[in-house]
Amino acid sequence: MAEISAHDPITFAVLKSAVESIVDDMAYTVMRTARSPIVRDVLDYSTTMCDAKGRILAQAKTVALHLGAVPDAMDALLKRFGGDLHPGDVIIFNDPYEGGMHLPDIFMFKPIFHGDEQIGFSVVICHHCDVGGRVPGSNASDSTEIFQEGLRLPPLKLYDRGVRNEIVFEIIGRNVRLPDLVIGDLEAQLATCAMGERELLRIVDKYGAPAFNRFLGDFLDYGERLTRNEIANWPDGRYEFTDYIDGDGFDEAPIPIKVAITVKGDHLDVDFSGSSPQVKGAINSTLSFVKSASYLAIRCVLDAEVPNNSGVYRAIDVSAPLGTLLNPHFPAPVAARALTGYRVVDAVLGALAQIVPERVAAAGEGGNSVVCLGGYDKVTRLPFVMVDMINGALGARATKDGIDAITNPSQNMSNMPVELMESTYPIRIEEYALRVDSCGAGERRGGLGVVRQYRLLAEDAVMQLRSDRYQHRPYGLFGGNEGAASRNLLSVGGSKFELLDSKVTRNVSRGDVIRHEQAGGGGYGNPMRRPLEAVLDDALDGKITPEFASEYYRVVIKDGRIDKKATADLRNLQTEVA
Repeated sequence: MAEISAHDPITFAVLKSAVESIVDDMAYTVMRTARSPIVRDVLDYSTTMCDAKGRILAQAKTVALHLGAVPDAMDALLKRFGGDLHPGDVIIFNDPYEGGMHLPDIFMFKPIFHGDEQIGFSVVICHHCDVGGRVPGSNASDSTEIFQEGLRLPPLKLYDRGVRNEIVFEIIGRNVRLPDLVIGDLEAQLATCAMGERELLRIVDKYGAPAFNRFLGDFLDYGERLTRNEIANWPDGRYEFTDYIDGDGFDEAPIPIKVAITVKGDHLDVDFSGSSPQVKGAINSTLSFVKSASYLAIRCVLDAEVPNNSGVYRAIDVSAPLGTLLNPHFPAPVAARALTGYRVVDAVLGALAQIVPERVAAAGEGGNSVVCLGGYDKVTRLPFVMVDMINGALGARATKDGIDAITNPSQNMSNMPVELMESTYPIRIEEYALRVDSCGAGERRGGLGVVRQYRLLAEDAVMQLRSDRYQHRPYGLFGGNEGAASRNLLSVGGSKFELLDSKVTRNVSRGDVIRHEQAGGGGYGNPMRRPLEAVLDDALDGKITPEFASEYYRVVIKDGRIDKKATADLRNLQTEVA
């Protein structure tokens, strides 16, 4: 067994890479073993490794918004089981009011022991396709209390010293619409936690527990030190930004998310005072999730070498008043809290753009849009629950255009393949395409959002739509324009499309067509500074129309070429009007 110095830089780097490799291997294990499309194909899950005190050591490249909530979840676990953890134990829970986020996200923790000493936890979080409640998918925006949203699990032992708790499995199976898929995904989480345990023990066996424990302390200190070194170079001051959600589905009044970031030396204070009071609909968010979204946004502007561990969080305080949208009183509904988390990220990045402008992109599509269709086969009476999370576009950056039709950086998820959707669910996809003219104009243009159009083939279903950026479009930065607004449309029985609200739960029938047009990313910089060739390339690629080029760039395109004289005249006219 090789003993190492606490300050041996080579072994430190090897151990750092080893722990980071373990969590990525855990992520691949979930992907290969999960049963439900939302986990296996959409990739709505996360994996991480914690030390015995519950401090994050490394995060996989999975849903980043999950992982900043792990410290609060670990606090709940240790409060309940701190003196009662043993080899072979596995703990699960999902209660948002006891460290969780929303009910479909089930946390699983496996304590890892080396001999008699606990050295860490394997952690896997999966968004399950259904956890019961009033609507299929358990994710509706229009629930009004958490009791409508599904099965609430406090911290409890799924395995106790290696003995499977069959009663818990049976309770879960009896309360969800798709027990085979839900239990199958729980089994995938179990397999992944066991793999993380096995690989971590291999490292400890090689280097010894004392040396590994010294590394853990050094690694967290390293994350904190790099974070503080960067913040210390930022200008001290208070930086404010407000973004909005377009109503909660009951009241269409704008819902403000106001953030003030105070930079003082090497520390950040992130204060959400002034944000909306908690609302009737299910877009309220627990404080743990708000912390996670804030940490994520700040981590996005730090150097790539900063590790993703709990040391980073030591330099950041996050607060939101109790009774607000971002820290609601029980039993406020929180099923659609992801939307609020996305807007928290946008608001924090908006404030950070005043501090480190070259590191912040304009707003993206606003987070994924959710289209959920659930019902029963008319003949077999077997249930189906399709949860499609549509990932859209990135905002423009200081030196590059936004990226079209890609996951929001807070998610690291994937759009569900059309072939999988049509073979699994009673729907037909009639269009899946880039949304022309959805980008925000700028010296660097925003990314294009996507269009999805579904035709229901089942006799009937409950449709849930959770979207945003209807009224408050994705913002541009430093003269860049906003991205296009999103839209939900419905054709009933072959009729013309009608415009729906951003958040809807209603029944639909065979042949009805649902269409979602996602918002595009905001632009960065003055559109008049965009090279004419870049405008022409976008038009030739079909990303923008000649009308868009004329309106936003004052560029006239005819027969696939720029009409230089007409363009000059149009730009001179604009200058005269200005």
